[in-house]
Amino acid sequence: MLTRIRNAVGAKRPRVDIPASKLKVEIARILQAEGYVQGYKIVEETPEGARVPQKFVRIFIKYGPRGERVISGIERISRPGRRVYSGHDEVPPVLAGLGINILTTSRGLMTGREARKAGVGGEVLCKVW
Repeated sequence: MLTRIRNAVGAKRPRVDIPASKLKVEIARILQAEGYVQGYKIVEETPEGARVPQKFVRIFIKYGPRGERVISGIERISRPGRRVYSGHDEVPPVLAGLGINILTTSRGLMTGREARKAGVGGEVLCKVW
């Protein structure tokens, strides 16, 4: 998902479709709430050559007034080969507070700032700036 968003921003695409899952919908919700994307919606379409309709998360990429990118970088932190966890007091800031971390916690997905405020730690999924 993160690579598709990164590639769409680099190619100046207005939107990107990603196969849907609960985790991806929650990441899209956080990106919209933090102002990194215009919006998202869940779309059910039948891809060419397929018999069964599939659900997609359609993310509408946000650009500035002169076409400058709002998302200048998006990076995955925790991977299947190397999981990265942090406590509520150890959540690393992104670009001295100019970016966000997305964490999966026992209370659901939230930003690093929300996790510190709620006093919960978790797995650091990615950082966006």
